[in-house]
Amino acid sequence: MSLTYPASTGRNFDEILRVIDSLQLTAKFKVATPANWVNGGDVIIGAAVSDEDAKTLFPQGWKTVKPYLRVLAQPK
Repeated sequence: MSLTYPASTGRNFDEILRVIDSLQLTAKFKVATPANWVNGGDVIIGAAVSDEDAKTLFPQGWKTVKPYLRVLAQPK
């Protein structure tokens, strides 16, 4: 992540923490975080994960919105 703002522009530290949380979560689990995601919010199963693999990785289940969009509660 790279933030290049002029010195006269304020920074949103909450966004930096959100990105760090997302990076840690997506490194641990095969998920992606949607836009405006907050820690504890729903996540998306990675596109490279088949339904068969997802059944093993996420036994709690998920909601299929579209064949390419599978949403589940944030894994712990």
